[in-house]
Amino acid sequence: MQRRHLLATLASTGIALPLATWATAAKPLVEVWKDAGCGCCKDWIAHLEANGFAVKAHDGGNTDARKRWGMPSHLGSCHTGRIAGYTLEGHVPAVDVKRLLRDKPKAIGLSVPGMPIGSPGMDGPQYGSRHDAYDVLLVNLDGSSRVFKTYPAKS
Repeated sequence: MQRRHLLATLASTGIALPLATWATAAKPLVEVWKDAGCGCCKDWIAHLEANGFAVKAHDGGNTDARKRWGMPSHLGSCHTGRIAGYTLEGHVPAVDVKRLLRDKPKAIGLSVPGMPIGSPGMDGPQYGSRHDAYDVLLVNLDGSSRVFKTYPAKS
């Protein structure tokens, strides 16, 4: 009986619908193409999952995925992701993916070229406390890029 009373009270206050929507909201899905044996790719996927994303991983096809969606090869890294029509190349922090989805710029997506130590997935215990400076780049529709966010080195 208490449960019915609680539901009736929530319904009368208008809280029930937002709570129900929140409880059933799906996590945004990132598809990732990566090398099957790459540990840093798995660590980046774990970073995304820990920050509210669902991930579907594909072993192999990273270079083809990058080409398919127009990500310039010089901005490449060891894995390529795809979410909501955007391409994610390399070790892009989840907070920047969320900002991309919120701001919705007209762009190919985001890239962290290379494999900077200290970026998500490249921050495991084998690197100690090392955190190199790196930029997350917004890749424009014409293939040009600009800095989306800068991460300074940490000592």
